[in-house]
This record gives sequence, C-alpha cells and structure tokens, in this order.
Amino acid sequence: MKIIVTPRSLSKGGHPLLARLIGAGYELVFPSPGAQPCEAELLAHIGGAVGYLAGVEKIGAALLDKADRLRAISRNGTGVDNVDLEAAAARGIRILRAEGANARGVAELAFGHILAAARSIPQADAGIKAGQWIREKGFELEGRTLGLIGCGKIGRLVARFALAFDMNVLAYDPFPDRSFCPSPAFALAAFAEVIEAADVLSLHCPPQKDGSAVLGTAQIAALKKGALVVNTARQGLVDEAAMAAAIERGAVRAYTMDAFDHEPPTEWDFVQRPSVIATPHIGGFTDESIDRATAAAVNNLLAALAEPL
Repeated sequence: MKIIVTPRSLSKGGHPLLARLIGAGYELVFPSPGAQPCEAELLAHIGGAVGYLAGVEKIGAALLDKADRLRAISRNGTGVDNVDLEAAAARGIRILRAEGANARGVAELAFGHILAAARSIPQADAGIKAGQWIREKGFELEGRTLGLIGCGKIGRLVARFALAFDMNVLAYDPFPDRSFCPSPAFALAAFAEVIEAADVLSLHCPPQKDGSAVLGTAQIAALKKGALVVNTARQGLVDEAAMAAAIERGAVRAYTMDAFDHEPPTEWDFVQRPSVIATPHIGGFTDESIDRATAAAVNNLLAALAEPL
C-alpha cells in the first residue's frame, strides 16, 4: 500500500494533508525530498506503488512499465503534459488533475511579471544592489491591450486584474466560455488578431500536441514592436531562438517565464539576457495554492484507490 509523493512543495513531508493518506493505511515514499526526481530515482521506488501523487517530472512509458501495481497518478496541478497518457491508458492507470487549484497563484504571478516587465523592476533592483543608479523609462498599463492565449481559469483571472488596471483585453481560446464577459473592454478574438493587437501578451495554454511552439518565428514577428510577452505556462510554448533574436533587435521589449523543461534548467544563457525575467516555477508556490492543490490531489487519489479493482 505504497504511494509515491514527488511535488517539491510536498516531498520533504510534513504537510498536514498528507496525513490523510497515512491515516488511510498508505505508506508514503519520497524519492527525492525537496527536489524534482530523475528517472533513476523514480524507477528505484515505483515498483509496488499503488498510487502516485505527482509533480511536473517526466512520467514516461519506461517508468510505467515498472509500475506493476499502479492504479492512479494524481497531479497536484492541472497540466498532465509530463505524463505519457497513452502508456498510462494502455496499463489502466487513471490520470487525475487538481483542476484550478493553483489558478489564483499563477494568475497573480503572471500579473506580477507584467508589472515587473513594464517598469523594469528586476533591473532597477539589481542596479541599486550593485551601487548603480540606472533608471529605465517604463510605461503605464492604462489603455493598453492585454492579449491572452488561453482563457481558462487562470486567463480569466488575469483578464480581471488587467481590467482593474484599465486595460483592454483580447482573448483567444479554442474552446471559449462565451458566458465570460466581465467588461465592455473585454472581447474574444481570433488567435492572429490577439497576437497583432497585444501590447502585453500572456500565455495560459497547454503545449501543442506536436510539440511545436505556440509563438514561433512568424507569430513573434507579428507582435507589436515593443510588446511584452509573459509565459507562466510551459517553456516550450515559445521558440526561444526566435524570441532571443526579437529581443536583440528591439522588437520585443521583455520576455518573462516561470516554467522550464528541466528544473533547475541545464542551460542558462537565454535567461541571463537583461530583457528576460525568469522565476523558478513559483506560480503555484504559495501557501494557499499548495493547500488547495494538495487537498484536491489527495481527495482524488483516495477516491480512485477506494474504487474496487
């Protein structure tokens, strides 16, 4: 009755909500306390596990081949692009998501990125700490257009924040909720229209199935000159070579990101550019988001494991 626990916010143990799993008779195993586990660490512990409370680490077919008793993988977030869904389905392993649990945390961070980029806050702080008086002219958000790629729970919160700053909001979503219309300053639009109109573009969508970038060379070229691009979703949504080139020629004012394919990243050159603002995947790393996501993930896992075989 073993459950693997890997989210970095939980894998040091001690979160009170994990006690529910222990109380239900399960043994909790932490392959890599406080860090994202590698495949070797997971392979060493997955055998015999009936449940898996998972973070963003890669869960591929080779790992699932060793999961001889695994019945359910419960994410403490919404994204499941790190899981080989076909391999899981072939083995009868259920995939469970904590829908919307970290939406507030991610949305607030995204808007924090917008403000940081608009006013060059990280650069100003770094200059002061280095004993330098460097002032970069910023711009105000009032009357500017926020473009959203993805208007689910996170995107809708970011839209509300932008409207409170007197911005206009254009949103693209392939499955839009047309009942969401919080203001006359909000509108749904086609993907290309959002890209071309945005002074600030914020990404809140899953990766494309073929792995290609949502913002490739053509899309980045279509952005307004001096646009801000905010990516708190997935690193692979943006073609970083094309983005680097756009930053170098001044076409994009700033690019911000919060998630990496490998965490910590194995390559740092891109994020060391002055016009790139990066945070270490902290969107859902708040007390409130962790508690909501953990409660949902634990509830989902207990319910799935309670079902008869």
